[in-house]
Amino acid sequence: MTTRTRPLAGTVALVAGGTRGGGRGIAVELGAAGATVYVSGRSSTGGRSDLDRPETIEQTAEQVTAAGGLGIPARTDHSRPDEVRALVDRIAAEQGGRLDVLVNSVWGGDPLTDWEHPLWEQELDTGLRLLRQAVETHIITSRFALPLMVARKSGLVVEVTDGNTARYRGTFFYDLAKSAVIRLAVAQAAELRPHGVAAVAITPGFLRSEAMLELFGVTEANWRDGVARDPDFAHSETPAYLGRAVAALAADPEVMAKTGRALATWGLYREYGFTDADGTQPDFAAHWAENLQGEYGPLGDPL
Repeated sequence: MTTRTRPLAGTVALVAGGTRGGGRGIAVELGAAGATVYVSGRSSTGGRSDLDRPETIEQTAEQVTAAGGLGIPARTDHSRPDEVRALVDRIAAEQGGRLDVLVNSVWGGDPLTDWEHPLWEQELDTGLRLLRQAVETHIITSRFALPLMVARKSGLVVEVTDGNTARYRGTFFYDLAKSAVIRLAVAQAAELRPHGVAAVAITPGFLRSEAMLELFGVTEANWRDGVARDPDFAHSETPAYLGRAVAALAADPEVMAKTGRALATWGLYREYGFTDADGTQPDFAAHWAENLQGEYGPLGDPL
């Protein structure tokens, strides 16, 4: 296999929050492009996180390796600076100081999200915990990982979010978290630009994560059965689609042209030509605009 089909051969990536969902999809597709991927998170064969889901970082790392890369599991609580520092020190020691791609995909906020009540009726401690889980973890991880990129004057930071516009996302703390993650990309881009390091935010469309498949009572093999429950599900996409978008960005020598932007799978597939796992090219924004009259902006629509 050549570097043309493995454009990220020799590349080192850290996917924080790579246990499941979009993070897993990104890790695996970076591996498919030839990268060495450190997969970090709290759920491992040694014990589950408080989400109590079965997916583990070891499973993701095995999938990275099976896809053609090298997956390295690294159990890390990204809310703990000491653990993140140790992880980055490990990467530096094992990879000669090299880190090319940092993906901040830590979330874990689903059980903390209150979709039913306005701010003044929500549990404050729960909302603030969501922000710590979904925003502070990204800040902590970038704080310790960025020096490796700055030292080499190259690299890409990817902040995974939901939506790429300033639209309200349905409930206060969720909206604040997802909007803040986009702003993290903007701020990092401004500070990293002089050092040749790019930072972007990226959103999937309707993501068919493990949890979403369970919610619809289907598997990936028969996922279309879920369309009877929600017609919008027909326009959903697998985590691999998001992963291929990130892999395309990581392999783009002109990625600095996108730094500071909020990107989406539905724009990037048109530019890079990647497909979802089944060969289709889902475009949830187009579906939303045509059928639901929503507010999804075009590729890189500024906030």
